[in-house]
Amino acid sequence: MTSTIDPKSIGKARPRRHVRTLTGYLPELDESGKPKWPRGDEKAWKEAMRDVDTDTPSITRSIVSHVQTSLARQAYNLDDFGAYQAAALSVRDNLILNWNETQLGYTKREPKRAYYLSLEFLMGRTLDNALLNLGLKDQYKDGVKQLGFNMEDVLEQERDAALGNGGLGRLAACYLDSSASQELPVWGYGLRYRYGIFQQLISPEGNQLEAPDPWLEMQNPWEASHLPVLQHARLDIFLPPQLPRLDVTYEVRFYGNADRLPDDSGRALWHGGQEVLAVAYDVMIPGCYTRNTNNLRLWESKPKRGFDLNSFNAGDYERAVESSNSAAAITSVLYPNDHTTFGKELRLKQQYFWTAASLQDILRRFKNMDKPITDFPEYVSIQLNDTHPTLAIPELMRILIDEEELSWNTAWHIVTNTFFYTNHTVLPEALEKWPVPLMEHLLPRHMQIIYDINLFFLQAVERKYPGDRDRLGRMSLIEEGFPKHVRMAYLACIGSRKVNGVAELHSELVRTTILKDFVEFEGISKFGNVTNGITPRRWLDQCNPELSALISKTLKLEKSVWLKDLYKLKDLLPFAEDPHFRKEWAAIKQRNKERLAQHVKTFLGLEVNTKAMFDVQIKRLHEYKRQNLNIFGVIHRYLAIKKMTPEERKKLNPRVVFFAGKAAPAYYIAKLTIRLIVNVARVINADPDTKDYLSLYFLPDYSVSVAEILIPASDISQHISTAGTEASGTSNMKFCLNGGLLVGTVDGANIEIAEEVGENNVFFFGHLAPAVEELRYQHLYHPVPIEEKCPALANVLNQVSGGLFGDGSVYEPLLSTIRQGDYYLLSDDFDSYIAALAMVDEAYLDNTEWVKKSIRTTANMGKFSSDRAINEYAESYWNLEAIKVPTTSNFLTG
Repeated sequence: MTSTIDPKSIGKARPRRHVRTLTGYLPELDESGKPKWPRGDEKAWKEAMRDVDTDTPSITRSIVSHVQTSLARQAYNLDDFGAYQAAALSVRDNLILNWNETQLGYTKREPKRAYYLSLEFLMGRTLDNALLNLGLKDQYKDGVKQLGFNMEDVLEQERDAALGNGGLGRLAACYLDSSASQELPVWGYGLRYRYGIFQQLISPEGNQLEAPDPWLEMQNPWEASHLPVLQHARLDIFLPPQLPRLDVTYEVRFYGNADRLPDDSGRALWHGGQEVLAVAYDVMIPGCYTRNTNNLRLWESKPKRGFDLNSFNAGDYERAVESSNSAAAITSVLYPNDHTTFGKELRLKQQYFWTAASLQDILRRFKNMDKPITDFPEYVSIQLNDTHPTLAIPELMRILIDEEELSWNTAWHIVTNTFFYTNHTVLPEALEKWPVPLMEHLLPRHMQIIYDINLFFLQAVERKYPGDRDRLGRMSLIEEGFPKHVRMAYLACIGSRKVNGVAELHSELVRTTILKDFVEFEGISKFGNVTNGITPRRWLDQCNPELSALISKTLKLEKSVWLKDLYKLKDLLPFAEDPHFRKEWAAIKQRNKERLAQHVKTFLGLEVNTKAMFDVQIKRLHEYKRQNLNIFGVIHRYLAIKKMTPEERKKLNPRVVFFAGKAAPAYYIAKLTIRLIVNVARVINADPDTKDYLSLYFLPDYSVSVAEILIPASDISQHISTAGTEASGTSNMKFCLNGGLLVGTVDGANIEIAEEVGENNVFFFGHLAPAVEELRYQHLYHPVPIEEKCPALANVLNQVSGGLFGDGSVYEPLLSTIRQGDYYLLSDDFDSYIAALAMVDEAYLDNTEWVKKSIRTTANMGKFSSDRAINEYAESYWNLEAIKVPTTSNFLTG
């Protein structure tokens, strides 16, 4: 007799029970209730335990230690990148100490926790931010200098983490920073994309090209790991990191069959299909001037059965690695192109994989407290950042019904008191829907649950509005059609305790348009607003250190005070009348312009006129954000300057216009806009008649790091979306916080910014949101030729068509969106837009008053801190309390 094995199990991961993690472990107590030392000599342990390095000598020793051991280098072969790695690993050591203390503190206190689920976390560079939050920038700068390196050069070696695309991901990053800084027990959950958002390149014709961004090819020192960093001895480069938290691994199922049990429990058995492993990577999120260090847990997909040896031996090499490749693809790329069936399925796989793994992790942590499952909402709040994590709602229902064996009503009560949903758009095309056949194929059990939720919900609607079949059709989670679709925003709405928009106007539009029926049914109290915010640590102190230093000197406050209470900036208002202060303020703006000009020269080889006004628009390319309105305005300005005499041109306010942003790979019109911008720049920058008065630059491969250079240098920034289409915006807040004035429509957070800084310090134009639908109706049923409606814009379009900026026929699809239909109202707003830019020119010529406007704008931006926003979530939504970590390690002694 011998042991036997099922051949089908060969190559599969062995079943394992999740044991305690390496953090969050409580000591046993003796009979008197005092903690018992777990093993070894207590004195030896405590003498060997270290604390955070806070002085330059210990920091220098730590950096050199990592050079010798982690990097296997010496002073003789250490370059700037090696110095960055060693410094980052040294900082990470400090973060881990605080991180461990934080997790131990949370475990001991058993507070309610909040979890922020976001498909994007646009973190930006980490080293400088970590040093700021630790309060150790000067000490590390001195330590690095003693070792022969310049800190600015070292910081430049870090690559941006490619985990996000735009405002959604940057907002999530700001909220994690603020949660830790406000000492709130909040974790983030996302995906660890191997390539993330693409690297943007520009072809000779001006087209956007997409290349993979292998940001993980070089070692990422910010992921918590308990494995050594490996370095290739010969090539002197870092190997791709393999730093999983091996103690945090979960199985996630796709496809298969869901068989309902033959009783009245509502339970089902989901079996078969594909199983993949979710492996955790932890990224530490340090709070500002506190030891509290929270966590961002990212999931990477791995095959449960990695290599089929039998297929390989049979010569079927593709099948041997098929399951491995299929699993790895799930976390390969952020936002795979969903214009193909494969891309659509991969996106849905990503969303379920991430939410399923996150919920397993959250439930495991909750169960470690030995509380009844019905207490789950008392200890857990989960924020859904847009509709991407909405599958968490049916997934939690599946777990509670099928695995915990709760009744439907009990499970639904738990679910609807756990989740909170943030809506980020009112654009119908942006409200996520999934084809029912795809859902049934990929997630059969979840489609059953969604049908059950829909029936349960519509029965309640019918009871309140008997016989109103139109209302039932409007509110159904299932949109009829061929094929049918699941409306994810509706599912998020009815499955959440509260729903919020991200600016006052946006939240009102949510209540009165896309979710109007749900407001009438569930009551207005469920639907609130939390205006977005940004962290001033990164978006003022880190990106604009000279201005930060001036503010601290002028207010006679430490940064640790005003960076965590941004309303203190109001005390700058009297200094707007101080000529010396204005001179310092303007000089800092000028040096920031010169820094941007140096960046452009280094990476594009182009000279920038730093004496001109800097006009910036940096956003994801989309028709509703209206970069096309901006470039048409640039062309209009160019044509006007061409007609002027040399004497007239000398009276002009010279202007440099910057664009940056990426278009989705399948978004043809947005990519045409980029091409037009690039080719317009080629013409006007080379024109001897105009180049001294107007120039244009498109900065490719926009990122957080590029934004940190552009934003402090701006005199004005453009936020010109069609009214009612931009949920909030956060770049508008960043520009204004750095003293750049706002040109924009009455939309999103622009309205609240104007309320705070004063409308005389912003430049508004365009139609208001209530007029938009009527204008679109007129375009559709009573069209007026653009030559009659807006001759100035018609002239611009004709110049583009006529080939002034290259082959005009290439741009016809873009131009047709305005000539036919004009859904985003460029022809309605163009004249007003040009008038607003003329007002900007006039105001800028009065340098004294302009600097005053800049100072007043910064001084009145206190409302737009992400610290304020996250506290609103904590108090009004999650019912969360701050937990302060002790300043010294006294946990084991009580």
